[in-house]
Amino acid sequence: MGDEISTAAKSKGPSAWAQASAALVLVAALGGGVWALGGTTPSDREPTPATCSGGEPGKDAKKSAESSRTVSGARLCAVLNRSDLAELLGTPGEIAKSASGSDASTGPAGAKEIATPSARVEFESYTVTLSASYDRFPVKGSATLLGYGAQERTFLGRPAVLYSQQTVSIGFRLDGGDATTGPGVPARALTVARDAKDGGGSYDVTVWREDGRAPDDAVLLRVAEKLFPTIPGWAAGK
Repeated sequence: MGDEISTAAKSKGPSAWAQASAALVLVAALGGGVWALGGTTPSDREPTPATCSGGEPGKDAKKSAESSRTVSGARLCAVLNRSDLAELLGTPGEIAKSASGSDASTGPAGAKEIATPSARVEFESYTVTLSASYDRFPVKGSATLLGYGAQERTFLGRPAVLYSQQTVSIGFRLDGGDATTGPGVPARALTVARDAKDGGGSYDVTVWREDGRAPDDAVLLRVAEKLFPTIPGWAAGK
């Protein structure tokens, strides 16, 4: 029972806007062969796509998210978990194994916390996260904080930066021993300003491959081009 089950977690890059994406990618249940995040058991039935944890936000929740300053993690999950996501990733026919959203915040003790909602959808081949940060930091000029190779550009008419990240591998021991961590797989991310004037805050899409190969930027940009305009409040930032 000393075996380890490895999972991957998206590391927080040295981002000035403190992106906070979902952490766990895969968890195996003990003994029964049940995939905890997928919520399914082995059977002869046709697999069904995963639905967002907590369910699709209701009309009241959608209205509240769209009229307020911030978007919820549940709403981001609804945006990300679209029926054509696998096709956009270049793996048509793949079915999402898990989908979830979370409402997080970050900030120093005693200071006003910054909302950092996020969502994650996992396939057999890829994992994609979508997050938002409601801070006051502009995106332009942030490439120097994001490591070698970060590229500033304009995307959908807004300041953006394309850069690399590294996931974190987390190993859980079946005997209850201490978890271990180590380097995971390479990820590519695109962060775009919340408004064209770059007045602070950002949206972020990150993609990584389960086979450990670096994702193709064309895939990331294709996904981002479809996702960003569907985020509630996107149009208001033009």
